Amino acid sequence: MKIPGRKTRRIMLGGVAIGGGAPVSVQSMTKTPTADVGAVVAQIARLARAGCEIVRVAVPDEASARAVGAIRGAVSIPIIADIHFDHRLVLAAIAHGADGVRINPGNIGGAGRVAEVARAASARGIPIRVGVNAGSVEKGILRKHGGPTPAALAESALAGVRMLEDAGHGIVKISVKASSVRDTIEAYELISRATRHPLHIGVTEAGPPLISAVRSSAALGRLLLGGIGDTLRVSVTGDPVAEVLIARELLQSLGLRSFGPTIVSCPTCGRTGIDVVRTVEEVQGALADVRAPLTVAIMGCVVNGPGEAREADVGIAGGKGEGIIFRKGKIVRKVRERDLVRALLDEIAGVLGESPGPDK
Repeated sequence: MKIPGRKTRRIMLGGVAIGGGAPVSVQSMTKTPTADVGAVVAQIARLARAGCEIVRVAVPDEASARAVGAIRGAVSIPIIADIHFDHRLVLAAIAHGADGVRINPGNIGGAGRVAEVARAASARGIPIRVGVNAGSVEKGILRKHGGPTPAALAESALAGVRMLEDAGHGIVKISVKASSVRDTIEAYELISRATRHPLHIGVTEAGPPLISAVRSSAALGRLLLGGIGDTLRVSVTGDPVAEVLIARELLQSLGLRSFGPTIVSCPTCGRTGIDVVRTVEEVQGALADVRAPLTVAIMGCVVNGPGEAREADVGIAGGKGEGIIFRKGKIVRKVRERDLVRALLDEIAGVLGESPGPDK
């Protein structure tokens, strides 16, 4: 899907391209103390298997900064060090091999310290994210705008970018997150008109998985379809793998990325003739490692079932204790309910040219 054009500069974060027409990348953040290298590495391995492409770690102290090097050497995806208040921790994280850093220049200690960070990042050729949240806007800007308004977020971020550019560092990306969907949208729309630096988008403090999925999709879907957003994180209170799964589904639903099969299934009703919920769960599990773009329809009755199944690559239209299997728009067989999942997977294997499983 081609989205309308906001052409941003391209930067590299480790081996991941951001901006300049590169695919929108998926980020997450670890949720265990960064100094516990083993726990962090294990969590990043889970995130990478789920499809995370960039991961951020909090660096609140010197032990965490030192741990960045050990973590970086043990994982396969780029590491961003997230640091507030103490510019010495930024310098330490850079020295220990961070692929990028996230700071808020407004709380790092003034232009002189920002310049030190800029020089260290430039020497390594790594990007800096200027990250401003509604909860971390400088007091002077808050007074000027009467609170953490979208305009205040944008002004704070642009001031931080200017500090870095004045110090000679131009490998920058920007975020301006709020917990309000409307404020998030407005802040990013403002910043997108003011700069060509790539944008990291997200709703901050978005809540537990279901609430976050709704809030994040409402805000980020609007932005992405407007051409705003080069990399994203879905913030979830809970397992960070949920952040990755929601983000990937959002990008795939918008037609911006393809990560694997799309399952179309009915909500079920009194006409349902087969156990749709169980069938969907079994098929999802069997296709978890498939990365081919494929549409699979699992429908429970004869009202919408045949039409949806016919439009999918492979589909089931359920009847009373049985179902019809469609492949590429044609009926291929009728099977009993107990055999439906196996029959569907056989047809999927035929479409893929091999049994469902990890990509080769």
